[in-house]
Amino acid sequence: MALLRFALLTSVPLMAIINPLAAVPVFLAMTPNDDTEARLRMALRGCMVCGGVLLVFAGLGTHIFRVFGISLPSFRIAGGLILLLMALDSLNAERGKIKETEEELREGTAKEDVSVTPLGVPLLAGPGAISTVIVFETQAEGLGQSLTVYAVIIAVAALSYASFWFSLKGLKRLNPIAMNIMTRLMGLLLAATGVEFILSGLAAAGVLSLKL
Repeated sequence: MALLRFALLTSVPLMAIINPLAAVPVFLAMTPNDDTEARLRMALRGCMVCGGVLLVFAGLGTHIFRVFGISLPSFRIAGGLILLLMALDSLNAERGKIKETEEELREGTAKEDVSVTPLGVPLLAGPGAISTVIVFETQAEGLGQSLTVYAVIIAVAALSYASFWFSLKGLKRLNPIAMNIMTRLMGLLLAATGVEFILSGLAAAGVLSLKL
């Protein structure tokens, strides 16, 4: 039961951060000359790249900290600030420059295959998702929770592809109102997760005395 609760606490924020449904319109704009099957192949590769990148960073997070001399509390606070910035964009139903810049989108439009970049990185596996999986992995207690983090990453990557498949196959036209509502709900989740990261980082640094 504890592992299931931990899985829910990690999967919901990570899915909100990646937010594949919000990436679908951008993906379609970058692939105007490709048919549905070609787009699905690129979406599959992009989601696999996203999952692979997040797995690598989740596994190497603590080693990266040691190399650069970064403390875990500092990284939690920095990750929380990134999520808060992303949350503000989501609450305004916008995609901010933290995920991708206009230059990256223009480059993606000119490419024949956008699966690795900009779709896989940074459209899906952006700074927010990378920092989140590192924090979750460092917060994991025991082998069971560590394995749960990796399983959640794989599951979220699979759900992301399912979102692309459903959007390309099951929907003829994405409803803008529904998309905006979903984006704003994801923004609330991101804001709450960002605040949680900041509070836990401050508490771990001894700045706050909170029972989190």
